[in-house]
Parts: sequence; structure tokens; C-alpha cells
Amino acid sequence: MLRIIPADLDDRQVIDPLRHHAAGAWAQTAPGSAHASDVAGLKAPDIQVWTIWEGGALLCVGALKRIASDHGEVKSMHTVAAARGRGVGGAIVRHIIEAARAAGMARLSLETGSWDYFKPAVALYRRHGFVACAPFGDYQPDPNSVFMTLDLRQV
Repeated sequence: MLRIIPADLDDRQVIDPLRHHAAGAWAQTAPGSAHASDVAGLKAPDIQVWTIWEGGALLCVGALKRIASDHGEVKSMHTVAAARGRGVGGAIVRHIIEAARAAGMARLSLETGSWDYFKPAVALYRRHGFVACAPFGDYQPDPNSVFMTLDLRQV
């Protein structure tokens, strides 16, 4: 049975996949274009992080960052390799969407890479209703980035 719980960002079982996620994003993106958060950044007060577990095994991590009173950003989405293709990425996206809605947000956006490495992530977000958008928040236009958004009032 899968459990979605708040992440313990001091737990090695959570820290290691997050470090792997950030390292992979940085390695697969042009210098200066990677925006993956490190563990310290995810401890900010405006970020909530959740994990999906099956028994004692961590399967997936995902975070929600409040960037305005009515606007959130999906951050640090990562499914461990052994759990890919099982729907846990979709489960954490749905959880983040519901958390954003419950927090009174009207819009949820994200940035991911434009390179082939990131195509599965883009496809996942599209399946959940995200569409392409202009850069938001502090992001600047970048051919190495894909910006997507979801109007929470429409879903």
C-alpha cells in the first residue's frame, strides 16, 4: 500500500534521491539553466515536500513552493528508478495539485528542462493538464527550459 506523507528532509532515504535528482538535472542541462532545488533550498518555509512510500521503500518525492498568494510551483519531482512506470509520479502530482487547491492557489506552474532527459516529465505534466506558458516568477526565457502551468479553477 502506498503512503504519501510529509518529507523528513533530514532522513538519508529522502536526502539521497533528492541529491540524485538535482545532480541529474544539473548534468542534463546547459550550465546556468538548471533550477533543481537542493535539500537546503527545500527546507525554506514557503515549500512543502511530500514523499511516497511502499513499506520501508521511498518511491517518489515532490514539492510545492508558494510563489504568490494564489500561485504555486511544482518543485523537485523525482521518482526513483525502480518505481518508474508504476504511477507514483502521477500520484504525487495529483497530491500537489490538491494541496495547492486546498491552500487557496488558483494557478500551479513549473519549470523543467527541454532536453530529451526531461521528456518523460513533460509528458507526465501534460497528462495532468499542464500546458506551455511563458516564464513565471523570477525565471527568464531560456531555450533549455520548458515552462508549464495549470489553472486550478478549470480542473
